Amino acid sequence: MSVNKLAPANDAVTRGPQQLPSPAPGLAIWRCHLEQPGDEIATLEQCLSAAERQRAARFGAPLLRTRYVVGRAWLRWVLGRTLGMAPQAVLIRAGRRGRPYVPGHDVDFNVSHTQATALIGIADLGRIGVDIESSDRRVNVKGLERKFMTACERDELASLAGDSRRHALLRLWTCKEALSKATGDALGAPFRELELVGTPAPRLLAGPPPYLPADWQLFDVALADNYFATAAWWRRGVPESHGRLG
Repeated sequence: MSVNKLAPANDAVTRGPQQLPSPAPGLAIWRCHLEQPGDEIATLEQCLSAAERQRAARFGAPLLRTRYVVGRAWLRWVLGRTLGMAPQAVLIRAGRRGRPYVPGHDVDFNVSHTQATALIGIADLGRIGVDIESSDRRVNVKGLERKFMTACERDELASLAGDSRRHALLRLWTCKEALSKATGDALGAPFRELELVGTPAPRLLAGPPPYLPADWQLFDVALADNYFATAAWWRRGVPESHGRLG
């Protein structure tokens, strides 16, 4: 797989995706801004499929419509750059459990967004999941701990207070979300059985199949101080139950 440094897809579009340092060979991570000047939205919308344009038209809130159009266009741009084809030519389909894939290509991808920032992960081997959260996000810390964290994780979080505890929870949450997005399990993943450490580097300690630690690597994605982001790489063979075709 070859993912080149970004040159603007169109002279009018200046805030395109930024390729971040690769966390490992075979992985590429891109950061995208989801807000563009109004006169650039039409240019980006030309990259979308007819079905995507129809979906965009159904958004009632202009801001949500804009972010969808920009995010989908930049995803197509990154995939086209990766596969050596025009963004409009990239065929994106929903596989098992609704997880998208590109038919006829082994490249795997995943997307996460918060507010006006999106993260795109690309892998040429295995599967990738990414998740990004704003460090300012206010959450029910104790409620999320009870519902999604293991006993050991809850004990570790209990030693912290205030923003330190909330930040540690959000960091663990991005890890678990990234894992669940790589498998396609999403919110159906066994979160309370996924034992993790978030510092000094994220690592999966234990989990039921297919969340076996030997098959996974977790990476912090370096962004600005006001974000937490994680990439989860499922390196080994993907079981048929988690395959792409539906």
